[in-house]
This record gives sequence, C-alpha cells and structure tokens, in this order.
Amino acid sequence: MNTEQQESYLISSYQLMASSVLLTTLPSHFTKLLQLYFKHKLEELNTIVDGDSEDGCDSLHNERILKYDKLDEMNIDESNYDSVLTKNNCLVKSIGRVVLDLRNIGFKAITEDAYAFSIFQHLKGKVESLAGDDYRTPVLESIKRWIQAVPLRFLHDLLSYLGDLYSYGNILSSFKSPLASSPLSYPGIDAPSEGLVRWQLRLEYFAYETLQDLRISKLFEIIVDYPDSSPAIQDLKQCLEHTGQHSKLVDSFISSLQHRLLTAGASTNDILHQYVSTIKSLRMIDQTGVFLEAVGEPIREYLRGRKDTIKCIVTMLTDGSGGNASAAGNIGDSLLEELNRDTENQEAADNNEDINADDKQAWINAQRWDPDPVEADPLRGSRCRGKIDILEMLVSIIGSKDQLVNEYRVMLAEKLLNKSDYDIDSEIRTLELLKIHFGESSMQRCEIMLNDLIGSKRINGNIKASKLQSLIGTEQGQAMTLNHLDATIISSNFWPTIQEESLHLPSSVEQVLSDYAEKFHEIKTPRKLLWKKNLGIVKLELQFDDRSVEFSVTPIHATIIMQFQDKTSWTSKSLAAAVGIPVDILSKRMSFWISKGVIFESGQAESSDHVFTLVDDITDSNRNGIAHETDGMDEEGERTVSSVEEELQKEMTVYKKFIEGMLTNFGSMTLDRIHNTLKIFCVADPTYDKSLQQLQSFLAVLIEEEKLEMRDGQYLLKKRAT
Repeated sequence: MNTEQQESYLISSYQLMASSVLLTTLPSHFTKLLQLYFKHKLEELNTIVDGDSEDGCDSLHNERILKYDKLDEMNIDESNYDSVLTKNNCLVKSIGRVVLDLRNIGFKAITEDAYAFSIFQHLKGKVESLAGDDYRTPVLESIKRWIQAVPLRFLHDLLSYLGDLYSYGNILSSFKSPLASSPLSYPGIDAPSEGLVRWQLRLEYFAYETLQDLRISKLFEIIVDYPDSSPAIQDLKQCLEHTGQHSKLVDSFISSLQHRLLTAGASTNDILHQYVSTIKSLRMIDQTGVFLEAVGEPIREYLRGRKDTIKCIVTMLTDGSGGNASAAGNIGDSLLEELNRDTENQEAADNNEDINADDKQAWINAQRWDPDPVEADPLRGSRCRGKIDILEMLVSIIGSKDQLVNEYRVMLAEKLLNKSDYDIDSEIRTLELLKIHFGESSMQRCEIMLNDLIGSKRINGNIKASKLQSLIGTEQGQAMTLNHLDATIISSNFWPTIQEESLHLPSSVEQVLSDYAEKFHEIKTPRKLLWKKNLGIVKLELQFDDRSVEFSVTPIHATIIMQFQDKTSWTSKSLAAAVGIPVDILSKRMSFWISKGVIFESGQAESSDHVFTLVDDITDSNRNGIAHETDGMDEEGERTVSSVEEELQKEMTVYKKFIEGMLTNFGSMTLDRIHNTLKIFCVADPTYDKSLQQLQSFLAVLIEEEKLEMRDGQYLLKKRAT
C-alpha cells in the first residue's frame, strides 16, 4: 500500500469514527428538526413558484413558452422569470450547502431520508388541498404538473448542485414508467438523470395512492352526487389503473354501504337510486363489471328482504320522476327511457368498432387482453360480464322478469282504472320500451289492457254521438244524461283481479248506467256490460249558501254525500243500509267528508250509532272556490286491483294439497326439494311454473297460518295440540 492509499484509508477511517461518535451523541429529535427544516424550505420554494398564480404550477411549467414562444412578450416577462430563477437558485444553493455539510460528517442517509420525508409530506398536503370535497373538477393533471414544477425541479437543481446528476445516454433516455401509459416528460430539463426518473416514479405513485385513498374514503358521497361527480370518478379510475388497489375500493365501499345505506332507516327508493348510481359510477372505473358484482351483491341481498322492492323498481323504471333527476336527458324521462338511450348509444358504438376493426386492430386488442382479476366470478366470462346492463341487474334483484312484469301489470291496471280521461300516450311509450327488453309475449296482457282504453274511447264517443241519448235525456227529464258518463270497458280475463265492493248507487245514476249498457249492447251485440260500481272517479259540485266547491272522489264517497240531497241528517246504521256498505266501512269513508268540513259528526263515543249532519256553510279553511280533491281516491293504502302477492296466493293455493301430501309422506323437506318435486309431479293443469322465491313466499304464509313450521331449514307439517 503506497502513501496516498494509506492517507486515504486513514482519512476515511477517521471520518467513519467521527460520524459514529456524532450519531451516538445526536439528540433524539435531530431527525425531526431536519424534517422541519426541509419542510420549511419546500414551502418557501412553493411560494416562490406560485407567485401570484392560484394554480401553483404554471410558472415553471410554461417557462419555455415565456422565454421562447413570444419574442414581443419576452422583454415584459423576462424580469419576472429571471427573478423566479434567481430566488430558486439561491434557495437550492443554501439547501445544498447544508446537505453537503451533513454528508461530509457522515449523515448522508439521515439527510436523504429527511428531505424525502418532507417532500412526500408536502406532496400529500398539496394533494389534499387540491382534491378537497369538490368532486366536480378533475385534479389529477394539476397534481402531476405541480410535481414537475416544484418537487422535481427542486430535486433536479439539488442533485445538480450536489454533483449527483449524470446523463445516461441513449439506453436510459427511453426509460418509461411501468406505472404510466405515456412517456415521462420534464419541462425545462433536457436530459433527466436516472435518479430524477426514479424520483418522478416515486412521487407520481405516491400522488396516485394518496388521491385514490381520498376518493375511496369519500366514494359514497361521490356516487350520491353522480353524474356531477364524474370528474372525481375519472381521477379515481386513473389512480387505480396505476396502483391496482381495486380490492381496497371494494372493501371500503361495502363497509360504507352497510353502515350508511343498508339500514332500516333508509327507504327502498333511496337504496335503489343509490344502487343505480353505483352501477353507473363503477362502470366508468371498471367496464368489465368485475368489481361491480362484488360491490352490488350486498345491496341486492338486502333489497331481496324488502317487501316493496319490486314495486319500487317498477315505479322507478316507468315513472317520469323515477330516474335520476340530475342525470342527462329530458325532464320527466323514466329510468327505462334513459336506459334505452344508453343501450342504443352503446350498440351504435359497438357497430362502429366492428366496422372499423381490421386484422391489425384485432391483434392490438389481443395484446392488450388481461385475465380477469381474482375477485371475478369464475362462472362468468369477461365477454358475458361486459354485456350486463342496469336493467338486467335490477331484474336480478327480483329473481325473474315475470315478477317484474306482473307487478307492472298490477300498477298499470291501477293507473288506468283511476284515469279521468283516455290519455295513455306515456303508458304506450313505456310498454313499447318494456317489449324491447322483455319480449312481446311477456307484455301481451298489458297491451290488451291499453287496447281496452283505446276501444273504450271509441265506443264512448259512438254512444254519446247517437241521437238516442239526447232523446232519453229530454223525454225523461233526467238530471244526469250520458254526457255525464265516460266508461272504461275492460276485458276482465286479461286484467288483474279487481277488488269489488257492494254499493247502492242513487237511482239517477243507476238509470244512466242502464241506458249506457243498453246502447253498448246495441253496438256490440251480443256483448253486455257488467258494471264495477265501486270503481272510477266522480266529479261533483257541492253548493253551499255562499259558494260552490268541486271535488273528485270515488263512487263510494259520491254516493254517501248524494244521500244528503233529500235528507240532511243520517244515523250511521241507516246511512250504511242506504248506501249498501258495512258501518265500519262507512265510518272510514265518512272521515273524508268530515275532514273537509262538509259533514258534522255527533253522538256518544261509546255509542256505535253516530249521527252525520250536512253543514250548511263550509268552513273558512275549505273556502278555496274549486278544489279538486284526490285524497279520497285511495284511503289508507286501499287498492283498486289485487296486489301481486294476493294474486300469487290465489294461484299457489292449488298446490297447497300437493305440499301437504309431500310433507305427510316425507316428513320434512327443504325448499329446493319441494320446488323440484312440484316441477316433476305438477305437469298437468295447473302446471307448476313458479319461481323459488314465489314458493318461499307462499310457504311463509302457510307458516303464519300455522299450517307448517320450519326447523333447521326443513319445512314440516305443524303438529296440532291434542
């Protein structure tokens, strides 16, 4: 070993010993002090770069534009540009001297860790300040520009001052981030070093991860604000493409759903609207639907346990207010119309892709193919999964499209029977859309119901246009004529079961109905009308001493009040006998007129026979001139037609003896076994064609009736006490 080598060895040994001694004697808070120092310097640098700009990254990002693009502006901006660079260089030099001094005493690792920690903390604060709670503005590109303008520029100048920069030539000049889809760019830096490239990868990944975590933690609010929050969803999509942490999104969002949405306090409508928004939002992030399946399953499972789910889905699909009011589209459009537009647009896009595709593009697509993630359902391929639409996912909650169609048929019947005119344009449009998705055969009964309304309008016009009706009204001097009657004539075999209620109509009304039926028989021989007297809408005018008030009520309400034309006071029993309804039903119906101040009720509370008296002068609270009251149309949730559940119970009653016989022979059976056995043995009329969910609902009714009981997932006959 020569003299120079010995000298170098001694110096390095001395430095190692000195740094070891210093490290052992350092105060515990020294690292924290270093971090605070670099944090303060970075904030100072950020202030210099920001200047008067609110964006905080335009100054250095556009330095080439300022200096070279516009010669006529160069003299104006040159002084400000030089001032920024001078301040920046002075600041970097002061930091560089501190770093060099710390390196010389052997604190290189501590120093690099300190300024790295400060840079990442500063970046985290910048991401949080830019992101905030505003989901309507994209922030990812602004963050990436700020990274280039402040941290990367600082690191470039610092490494250059420390002598750590070196050009890596042609080999590393094509270096590309494995986390980015576009080549790296460095405004104002012609030849970035390998160290600077690695710093950019680290900073960008940290920014992706930080912004991703912020957006995932607020994903519930973001989806509530959809589609206004689409920019935030796009940012989240880009972050996940770089981090690949989709499972974090799934776990976090499911937890938010279970604590904030899937609770007894949330209405079924709110849950369904959030579910639809979730589908639309997550399809922007993952078009294959893999993670949507995982997130949507808890919602679907919860909704299956709610009794009004089917009704709410049908209402949301068909009602003009059922879709997302803030979504793009026409005001009053139903969700079904919105989905149909989306389907048409998607099909048009797919057709364009098929037309423009060639062998080269097909090869490119094949190279881009990725296998399904581990979260994917192995029974569903990615091709099949990509074709899932929102309507199919809503139907999957119910179990089958037949249940949805049946519920729609009941709701359509209810709506048509309560119409005061023959305007069914919106119903026809909805039916045509449903036929596209469910087929014409499934919607045949609904189509017949609408045709009944069209036929009723035509027949009604023919009857009123006849000369007979004017003769009848003139000769008999009736207070009512056929001009006062609009009839809805239905084909009862194709309509849901209609709730009937006994009713004695006034003689004048009975005469008009008889005349109408007679004229109908002449036009449509041999068909005859069978009136459902409790259905329909009656528009009547009540005249008081000082004014008249109009009401739109049910036939029962109209019949009750018309009894007071000839007699102003009735006991409840005599009035019930005159109207032809039970006393308890009369009391419920009479509450409507009492609430409007038209009828006054008197009598002892313990007495069952109350006295109802017509009020001569309507109360001030009801002095509104003409009041079209619809409150009496459907009191206390009463329906015009039987519900789907009631229809199902009637249809399933046929299989009751089969079920009891099977349980008598086999003792106990699971739901699946009962279902499969019924499908095997009930092949003749009536054929068993019910779903598993429908059978389960019927068995639940039998349990409530104490016909059956359930133990350990097995159904068995209820033992009667001896």
